Amino acid sequence: MFIELGHFALTLAFAISLVQAVVPLIGAHKGWSGWMAMAEPASIAQFLLTAFSFAALTYAFVTSDFSVSLVVNNSHTLKPMLYKISGVWGNHEGSMLLWVLILTLFGAMAAWFGGGLPPSLRARVLAVQSSISAAFFAFILFTSNPFTRMAEAPFDGRDLNPLLQDPGLAFHPPFLYLGYVGLSICFSFAVAALIEGRVDAAWGRWVRPWTLAAWVFLTIGIGLGSWWAYYELGWGGFWFWDPVENASFMPWLIAAALLHSAIVVEKREALKSWTVLLAIVAFGFSLVGAFITRSGIITSVHAFANDPERGMFLLLILAVFMGAALTLFAARASVMEAKGVFGLVSRESALVFNNVLLAVSAFVVFIGTIWPLVAEMAFDRKLSVGAPFFNMAFTPFMVALGALLPIGSMLPWKRARVGRVLVRLLPALALALALGILAWAMQTGQSALGPVGVALGTWLIAGAAIDLWTRAGRGVPGEKFGRLARLPRADWGKSVAHSGLGITMIGVAGVMAWQLEDIRVAQVGERFEVGGYGISLDKVERVEGPNYMSTMATMGVWRGEDRIGTLTPEKRIYPVAGMPTTEAALDNGVFRDIYLVIGDPQETGGWAVRSYVKPFANWIWSGAIIMGLGGLLSLSDRRVRVAAGARKERAARPVPAE
Repeated sequence: MFIELGHFALTLAFAISLVQAVVPLIGAHKGWSGWMAMAEPASIAQFLLTAFSFAALTYAFVTSDFSVSLVVNNSHTLKPMLYKISGVWGNHEGSMLLWVLILTLFGAMAAWFGGGLPPSLRARVLAVQSSISAAFFAFILFTSNPFTRMAEAPFDGRDLNPLLQDPGLAFHPPFLYLGYVGLSICFSFAVAALIEGRVDAAWGRWVRPWTLAAWVFLTIGIGLGSWWAYYELGWGGFWFWDPVENASFMPWLIAAALLHSAIVVEKREALKSWTVLLAIVAFGFSLVGAFITRSGIITSVHAFANDPERGMFLLLILAVFMGAALTLFAARASVMEAKGVFGLVSRESALVFNNVLLAVSAFVVFIGTIWPLVAEMAFDRKLSVGAPFFNMAFTPFMVALGALLPIGSMLPWKRARVGRVLVRLLPALALALALGILAWAMQTGQSALGPVGVALGTWLIAGAAIDLWTRAGRGVPGEKFGRLARLPRADWGKSVAHSGLGITMIGVAGVMAWQLEDIRVAQVGERFEVGGYGISLDKVERVEGPNYMSTMATMGVWRGEDRIGTLTPEKRIYPVAGMPTTEAALDNGVFRDIYLVIGDPQETGGWAVRSYVKPFANWIWSGAIIMGLGGLLSLSDRRVRVAAGARKERAARPVPAE
């Protein structure tokens, strides 16, 4: 009965979304306050009904209700509770229900926190958001119903994909979806502003917190996904340029550009049309990601479905929303005339250059991702675009972006003298060059990637620190430290996020330039050397897990004659799914990881063993965490300012005489 109630709640939410997509738009056009006001309770009702539907599906997984087809295909009674819960979104139907839950959550949040918006704009934003929800409600109910019952319930299920039975994959999709789907509210703000014919500084101030929230969630989600791929898949890498990885990375790049261009709209009322276009394109890339993972056009560990019918439905959603938004954008070009004038050397120009670099890099990733599909469809040729293309085509834009960021963040608005900023940044430049030269001197016969990455990351970190120190003003150090503590959190957030990017750049460059790999057949009791560390294969044994059988090796890590760690890499077999997985073992350190993988037994005796020494590997994910923390710092400050501004506006509003 609970399952039927969940299905009914989803259907009722769909009906409400259809009404909400129409009535507030008519009310805003006619000036009917009652019709506009219904958008807020409707948004909240949509969210509550979808949350109930999601709770019903979660209950079915937790209680192992094998009368539900989705539970049969993605769960098992022996599966640990964490993976029973994550199994709710570890499949196509459940992940789409999570998608719609987050869509309605952002609509409800816009209703809860949108009190400072003009009533007509708020009504239009919520109506556009509801139209997106309606499209995805229809997609779920007509093509991907998660509540389908089995004709005869089996005694047990078929288990979740073993690769997804990992804590990283339990938390990675929800964060990624919060970012992916969170960009929908930016799209709704853009389309609502175009309908209303108003894109101004206030609009830039309203859209910026939503963009920042989506970017923070995307940053955390991508970081978690990269971390999972690093330790779970056993191949030793952190980024494969897989089409689905790229599908999440492209919206992240465009969201970063949107975040910076919204600042120009807010501060200077410039770049209006460009900012609106970025808001449209950012969500467009999210829809492209949904299409790629669910249409069957690619084969990936990340793919959820292989169904052309579902793919066509998603392609139709993409075409309708992007086509309508871009048509409206073209029709309303005249209302987005820029007012702010700025010089060639100014913070505005630096942010324009920042946007160009981010947008072009996203376009490069898009071309590399989609070109094999185009070649196969148009020329009947099977092509593969791999890491060499992306590394060569993408890296120069990131180097240029990293070089620009410290300078651009310190330039004044309107007009600036770059020489003054460079003088302040001389200590950061000197430190960056010194560490880059040191890295070059310590390596032998290797590429410049490592030294350049170290220098660039140091430049970003030191530049962010100098930017903060400069904002503290003049005076003795004690006074400046006091003013530093009182700086707005948005200033701290910007510097922390830029520092996080620098840390990630050092980590990426260090791993790619200096990692050491050793592949061999090792005998039990044998010890061998990799990059100055001793690795010993102590024993190999069979271990039984809660729902798998494991071949577990016990391996020692030595530095000279001192044993500094014991690692247990595994190869697991999940009998129900009939699928093997590799569980790498890591000895984490601040400046390096020891990464061990046990392979198959060899006919000649011994075991296949892969060993890696990965310098600065943890800096990649530490930088992502710091970037997300910087975004949260800025977001907390922005929410306070927007709320305060709304309160001041309401307080200053005259009260009519009775």
